[in-house]
Amino acid sequence: MQYQIEVKPQAIKDGKKIPKIQLQRIFDKIDALQDNLAGDVKRLTNFTPEYRLRVGAYRVLFEVEGSTESFTESTYTNRGKKHHDEITSKHFRT
Repeated sequence: MQYQIEVKPQAIKDGKKIPKIQLQRIFDKIDALQDNLAGDVKRLTNFTPEYRLRVGAYRVLFEVEGSTESFTESTYTNRGKKHHDEITSKHFRT
């Protein structure tokens, strides 16, 4: 199935904090998602957004709505940084 990618404004803003080389790698992987969610994609349980793409130390969090992938506000998280827990904890359902 082919997907259309919709990048939300907050995701673009978050991307400005990432080194350009890493950001290019992330966008290459995002482009590959158009073809049947190809890549290191995992469906998350009890978590919103419901999918994550792993790109090196970064995690791209996204949702799938019909034939559109929506990349949400905290799209990029760096597993190696302390602020990762702060960024992702606000997405857990209570």
